[in-house]
Amino acid sequence: MHADASYGLWPLVIINSALFIFFAFSFVKPKRPTDWRSLGAFSAFIVALFSEMYGFPLTIYFLSGWLTKHYPGVDFFAHENGHLLHTLLGFKGDAHWDPLHIASNILIIFGLFMLASAWHVLHQAQQMHFLATSG
Repeated sequence: MHADASYGLWPLVIINSALFIFFAFSFVKPKRPTDWRSLGAFSAFIVALFSEMYGFPLTIYFLSGWLTKHYPGVDFFAHENGHLLHTLLGFKGDAHWDPLHIASNILIIFGLFMLASAWHVLHQAQQMHFLATSG
């Protein structure tokens, strides 16, 4: 195993997935087949999420042959190299401070502000719909 491996932590995948799925199960308490189907879809999403976070990113897995051929000295189990565009574009230093990461953070914050600004309008529309249908 690699000294500073940030991936391949499969026990964390299992523990976190089990905790989140158990919490969802206890909260939802599925009874109908559609409830079980929804819980199954949520469970699949949770397992995929934690597999990407702690197991091994699917993108790196699919590109591993090409990556090791073109970047033979790079340890793709290290967290810094998991930021593929940072590595492929040749940025140096902390991947969290490269222009792409900063731009993505700005877009995420902008999206949160858009959601916050739309919240009042959505709530008002829901109230109007409730009043119109309740008679």
